[in-house]
Amino acid sequence: MQPKTMTHAIRSQALNFIADPFIVGSDAAYEYISDALIVIENGKIKSFGSYDQIKPTLSDGVEIKTYKDALVLPGFIDTHIHYPQTQIIGAFGKQLIDWLNNYTFIAEQQFKNFDYAKTVANFFLDQCIKAGTTTVMSYCTVHPESVDAFFEAATEKKMRVIAGKVLMDRNAPGDLLDQSVKVGYDQSKALINKWHGKGRLSYAITPRFAPTSSHEQLESTGALWKEHPGTYMQSHVSENLGEIDWVKELFPNQKDYLDVYDHYGLLGNRAVYGHGVHLNEREWQRMYESGSSIAHCPTSNEFLGSGLFNFELAKKSGRHVKVGLATDIGAGTSFSQLQSMNESYKIAQLGGFALSSIHAFYLATKGAAESLDLQDKIGSIKAGMEADLLVLDLKSTASIDFRMGHCKNIEEALFIQMIMGDDRATRAVYVEGRLAFEKTNS
Repeated sequence: MQPKTMTHAIRSQALNFIADPFIVGSDAAYEYISDALIVIENGKIKSFGSYDQIKPTLSDGVEIKTYKDALVLPGFIDTHIHYPQTQIIGAFGKQLIDWLNNYTFIAEQQFKNFDYAKTVANFFLDQCIKAGTTTVMSYCTVHPESVDAFFEAATEKKMRVIAGKVLMDRNAPGDLLDQSVKVGYDQSKALINKWHGKGRLSYAITPRFAPTSSHEQLESTGALWKEHPGTYMQSHVSENLGEIDWVKELFPNQKDYLDVYDHYGLLGNRAVYGHGVHLNEREWQRMYESGSSIAHCPTSNEFLGSGLFNFELAKKSGRHVKVGLATDIGAGTSFSQLQSMNESYKIAQLGGFALSSIHAFYLATKGAAESLDLQDKIGSIKAGMEADLLVLDLKSTASIDFRMGHCKNIEEALFIQMIMGDDRATRAVYVEGRLAFEKTNS
């Protein structure tokens, strides 16, 4: 018996990215349709275009949901986040290493308990959806239970997510260390076999960062990644100057921070490194050559005083490195990618780079999908793509409503949203074509 076809449609303004604005310029990077119709069938986009063009192709009885004063976008994608740090957002700290020792490592010890981890995972994913984020690449903790809980929660919500067990065997509390290199390898391999490619789930092999893994563990990690093509690699690089000095002490034979990962075979397509604030030109060149990606974490970099991300270096002509936007909860201070864009704009300004609204929204949608090698599945609105969509309320507050009355075009409208908006701007969210969140009028 054939499964029943489920078809419905959304009518509103819509914006879709078709190219990288850092390469082709803003005007050529997107398409905007003032009266669009998006037809969704069995969780995927069947067709997308102007209402007048698509409406005649619909069968009788297909429900059309209309959103006024709104804009439909691809669901936001968060390329670097820590779900176990949800409980420590806004924890006062000095800089990175102190913050890890005083808050992060303490909080993460609770995630050996599956039920606790599942409760946090559910809350975390709900907050992501309410902020318009439909895909995340998340760190779990050293405990396999934390991975099981996260993937179970994501499966129940039908979300596309990437995550993995943290690998650490030194320079952290004993309760957060792998018992041995072999135990870390074996547990990661078992989790890959259990979860990777199941539904919308992907596994990320996850050494926390170079200082918390021994040479032997990094060798083992490189071997594990090579043995499992299609999995991801995620870690941190060049976030903080003190951290960089520490890496030099621990790995004196390597050229620089990135070369540590390169030495162990941890660069390549589907390798995503958080931060990259202080990468030198040689490191940027290797990022580009290897096809690795950077997750830009503006609110976190500001909160911990780590430094200003350099867009001119990251997107240097002739060697544009893949960059996706990220919240980096819990050093990051908001689940909202609109807030991430807001702070990213300011960081860029301080570095002498004018980050337009088209640049910023691209980094949270198609750019993020490209950095995760998922551009054939999410991050765009077109036929065949998974129907993860955000309906953005363009008048979510009185101030924004007033400001929008003096708005000239779609690029200015987007800029207003990213500077003045937050999760209150989420009108509705569709996950694999299903309405996962809708704002009430109360």
